[in-house]
Amino acid sequence: MVFCTRRRVLRPLSATMQSMNEAKTGRSWLTEAKQDISQWSASMPKNADNERIDWHWVMSLDLEHGIGAAKSQGIDLIAVLNAADTTFSSTSEKTDPMQDSVLSVQQLHNLLKKDLAVRDRLESIIAQCNTTFMTDFDRLIASYRLPRALAYANRRLCDEIAVLRRIGVAMGLWTIAEERRERVIVPVLQSVAGAESLVNLNDIQDRTAQIVNGRAERRAAEREQKRASDYAMSRANLSGVTSPGGSKVFDYGSLGSAGGSADSAEAAQDRRLADYKKSDWRDAYLPGRDVDTVMGIDIETTGTDPARVYIIDAGFEFMNMISPRPAGEPAGYRYEQDYYETGDAYGQARLSFGVPAQNALLGNPLILDLTGIDVRDRASADFRLFDEWPEAQIGLLQRLEQQPYVAHNARFEHSFFMLNVAGYAESYRAGNITIIDTLPMSRRWDEGSIPDDEHPHGNNTLDAYAKRQGALDASKSERHLGLEDTHIMLVAMKHHLGVLHAEGRGPWGAGGRPGNGGKRCGKRW
Repeated sequence: MVFCTRRRVLRPLSATMQSMNEAKTGRSWLTEAKQDISQWSASMPKNADNERIDWHWVMSLDLEHGIGAAKSQGIDLIAVLNAADTTFSSTSEKTDPMQDSVLSVQQLHNLLKKDLAVRDRLESIIAQCNTTFMTDFDRLIASYRLPRALAYANRRLCDEIAVLRRIGVAMGLWTIAEERRERVIVPVLQSVAGAESLVNLNDIQDRTAQIVNGRAERRAAEREQKRASDYAMSRANLSGVTSPGGSKVFDYGSLGSAGGSADSAEAAQDRRLADYKKSDWRDAYLPGRDVDTVMGIDIETTGTDPARVYIIDAGFEFMNMISPRPAGEPAGYRYEQDYYETGDAYGQARLSFGVPAQNALLGNPLILDLTGIDVRDRASADFRLFDEWPEAQIGLLQRLEQQPYVAHNARFEHSFFMLNVAGYAESYRAGNITIIDTLPMSRRWDEGSIPDDEHPHGNNTLDAYAKRQGALDASKSERHLGLEDTHIMLVAMKHHLGVLHAEGRGPWGAGGRPGNGGKRCGKRW
């Protein structure tokens, strides 16, 4: 198979039209997405780990019907797990039919090993897609459909991996412990006494931490190399002739810095506060002084990685930061927290979504405890999966395009929309979507957020920000449901902007911006 590498500018379908086309084709869009490989292969030869991508292998994946080893072999893992729970129970008799339904140790090992290898390979491709797409200034890649399809398949693959691990527990081969490995928490398989010789755990352990931490270390090394290079350049430029020690234009503070362990606690706090108040990439998400109508949104998910987990709850509503609340909008909306007052909010909506059967079978105690949502109840026909519901994606995208949308730690919502909402990535790249984030509002403009011993990086949770801005009673807690969290966020934002306006700070200060502000891509046609 040969992929065409002739580079040509492709005029994309509108984001909404793309979503509507997918709505008509069901899951066949997952297979059709592979038609875009010729565009991606020409622009993205390497993955996030700087390894060459085998696009022929990507083409061979059955994204529509499943890429898991058990799935491809027609093995019903739910039946296997149920059988294993019964067969290997100490209180149950081991009947022949049950034994026939249980995988052998070697089969289980091989399935899990293959699935983990596929996931590692696939995720390194997905991780590079955003950078490639957003820096494709010539628009050689018309659509983000392929990364969404890869993420769709990867989520189901992750479910299969989780079920295979649980089968191993049921068979008495291992236990599972969640361990933090620097930046990520991973499941670690631990041997059970008497089963050490039955299965080699080393080649079926999760490598996520190794991969993610390795990428971060490489990026840090590249940044440090650039800093050192810039510093060397500054010492070699003309200013170094007359300036003892050379120019400080590129001195980031990490080279030749003064001070040490003898510094007082006050000096250390002063430095920490100075670093905290430095302008950085988050400032792009700050609102402008003229922002008015916004749509607040918050999503609840089954985890934190948009390529692995599912959106299960979304809530949004609208609020005007300057103009009055529209007179024709219904009043008196009742939130789950009955002490929340509607105030200036309007257009409230709450959406609940499902998960696949394998995901529901395993449950999710962490999410249940945090949100009250039990994913074991979300596999019924009453709950459609968001990544299989084009109409819901179309409706959401249309709303996100109409005015700036606001989220707290908006990069989280943005990352999930990129890999779940048909047309979102294309619309964002085209400059049709503006994102405002209340987290940098808290960090930059709320003095109550400054770092202390308890919060060395600042106290910028939605719960803390809403309480400081009077949007949440000090005796209450953030609910961790989409609509309720959206509401306290917008109430806090409007109050905060009012205070800043009155004091001539924030958007009305020296560094403030006119217009809506927020993060928005410029059009490059």
